[in-house]
Amino acid sequence: QVQLVESGGGLVQAGGSLRLSCAASGGTFSSFAMGWFRQAPGKEREFVAAISRFGVSTYYADSVKGRFTISRDNAKNTLYLQMNSLKPEETAVYYCAARKGGVTTTQTYDYWGQGTQVTVSS
Repeated sequence: QVQLVESGGGLVQAGGSLRLSCAASGGTFSSFAMGWFRQAPGKEREFVAAISRFGVSTYYADSVKGRFTISRDNAKNTLYLQMNSLKPEETAVYYCAARKGGVTTTQTYDYWGQGTQVTVSS
């Protein structure tokens, strides 16, 4: 059973930056495609970014392209999301997820973390 634990969330002013981390345990990290998703209050969870098993391929939601960067360190069993130029509307709980199959932008991931709160003040 894979466990995922997100960290790095917090309160930041609009235009600021945060780096989220997701520590994985209980499985072979490099065997999983990984993704970041977010859920704002009163809204459905949405795709943010995804990365293939060895980081060769990355995918982003149009709304975050050029501002967010997903990366992974398989030696450290850790996934990252660097978020720059944050906007108030990006206030949400951010979740990391692991998938045994290939990378996807859909929510068909097998394992999910508990989420970390990101609050962007205006």
